[in-house]
Amino acid sequence: MLLKPNMNWPQNQGIALPTVLAEAELSADYFTIHFTVEEPSDCFRAEVNSDNGRSWEDSCVEIFLQSPANPGEYFNFETTCRGYLLAAKGPDRNNRTVLPQSEIDKVIRTKQLASVAGNLVCWGMTVQIPATVLGIQSFDGVQLRGNLYKCADKAKTPHYLSAFEVGTEKPDFHRPEFFRDFT
Repeated sequence: MLLKPNMNWPQNQGIALPTVLAEAELSADYFTIHFTVEEPSDCFRAEVNSDNGRSWEDSCVEIFLQSPANPGEYFNFETTCRGYLLAAKGPDRNNRTVLPQSEIDKVIRTKQLASVAGNLVCWGMTVQIPATVLGIQSFDGVQLRGNLYKCADKAKTPHYLSAFEVGTEKPDFHRPEFFRDFT
């Protein structure tokens, strides 16, 4: 799927935007997303250097998933271009519980190192989220709902893209009412 910018958001207007492709795979044990990113150099940032850091400030891809074990909550897995992960769960933007490092370590992150082609920075990230991190034993028979995002709040040129449209006046990814089924 192609992540798209909401052109009603002023932050996305009048700028060169990244191109982001995402491929989803679901097995009994893992929900896997392969991201391929090409972004103008002004959109690229790589400063975060630890898990559970401020990943959204860097070039970052994000997976938000409604909890299969507790549909009133959702998880956010925000992975920087360098492979650092912020992971949390909760019912809304303000009531988040950061996952402990022991759970973060279970999420497999495979990065494609950034390369430069003209004015573009090209990179990739594969994120494999185990069923157990979401509080279930297997994904068998589970229909996952959520959204995928790309952002970089502190890049020279901030930008905001999503797989499924987010109908808000300004960028806001913590909106489970805009989650859709991954099929």
